[in-house]
Amino acid sequence: MAAHTALPPNLRRGLAAFSSSLFINNKTQDSGAAHTSHPAHEVLASLPLQMMLYFNACYFPVWCLVEGVMLHLKGQGAGAGVGHRGWLDEAVPPLQFHLLPWHYQFLLVTAFLILSLAEGSRLYLGYVGNLQEKVPELAGFLLLSFLIQLPLLLFLLTDSQVIHVPLEVTMHCLLLAFLTAEMGAAFLALRTMTRQLVAQFYLQDFKEGSGGQLAKTGGQVGEG
Repeated sequence: MAAHTALPPNLRRGLAAFSSSLFINNKTQDSGAAHTSHPAHEVLASLPLQMMLYFNACYFPVWCLVEGVMLHLKGQGAGAGVGHRGWLDEAVPPLQFHLLPWHYQFLLVTAFLILSLAEGSRLYLGYVGNLQEKVPELAGFLLLSFLIQLPLLLFLLTDSQVIHVPLEVTMHCLLLAFLTAEMGAAFLALRTMTRQLVAQFYLQDFKEGSGGQLAKTGGQVGEG
């Protein structure tokens, strides 16, 4: 039995409708292929996506730790004394975080919090959607990746007003590599799952229609 997920029913139906409208273009062609080429129990989960999700889940706590330390060092860098040059000052050269406009300070902290919270939800939806072959959860995973994580990471990497630290940039680039690879794999897996679901729907509809027609024909023969 599939595990219960936290997605509300209305949200699940909306994500399923979004996936169907995105990937299903020729329903006649899909339904025709369903009767000839799809086995009864075809495994649709994507192994590459699951591997990337696993390594991403292992990498995510490290990213959170490093990013939190970098934010702390940025906040403390401006107040460091001239005579206290240590490894922290070498890793984070004069940051002067307090010289940033207040809205940039707010944006950096907010981006870190949103990325951390959304990444946990994103990985959960990816695991559930891929392993249990659930279209709404996998669609939610893809939307979170594209609409929240990708813009925030690009903002942190490309904005010239943000103080860039080499270690922080490296960690962001690794997370961005995971994100883009997972988006591609999730897109392909979601397309396969959606087409399979539509094919099963047409197959079921065909069976029900054939059964009803046979029952009607049998009744007419019996009356005759």
